Parts: sequence; structure tokens; C-alpha cells
Amino acid sequence: MSTQVVYAIVRAGGRQEKVSVGDYVTLNRVPGGAGSTLELPALLLVDGEKVTSAAAELANVKVTAEILEDLRGPKIVIQKFKNKTGYRKRQGHRQELTKIKITSIA
Repeated sequence: MSTQVVYAIVRAGGRQEKVSVGDYVTLNRVPGGAGSTLELPALLLVDGEKVTSAAAELANVKVTAEILEDLRGPKIVIQKFKNKTGYRKRQGHRQELTKIKITSIA
């Protein structure tokens, strides 16, 4: 028995992600609430032995995902310091993220 590997390279949240059906992906915040669906543009599709990268054929490919939750990334601390001047600056940042589940590649 051979299993057919189907995956796609999609543009998601300003980056490229390799996804297949059932994968969970965390990306930058996208509009929409939990339970809504999202369509991601495909850049490359691998369907078993066939690789599709032509723009005309990829226009027909639909990669859909379900939004699971909105969350925030880990806190990073930004510190600036200048010697002998008394200048110290401290700032924190947490990135807004969205967790999605890939439901279909068609």
C-alpha cells in the first residue's frame, strides 16, 4: 500500500508555510473569530509525484482553514542602555497570533 502525500506551500501571515490537511499552524493575527473559515493563497502544490507551480493552475487550488483561537506570543523584553549617561529604556512586546487548522486542499 502506498499513501499519497499531498501538501501545499501557502502564503500565511506574511510568511510561507508548508501545510497538509489536519495541520495546525500559528500565524500573525488575521481578521475573523473562532469557528470562521479562511482561504489561503497557494504558491506551490505537491500531489503525490506531481508538483504544480504554474500560476494558472494554482488559481484553481483552494486551501481552506478553520480559525481555532486568537492568542498572544511569548513576551520579549527590549532594553536600551547607554554607558555613563544614565540612559536606560525598557519595553516589552507580545505578538498577536491566530491558531488555525487546515481543513482541505482542493
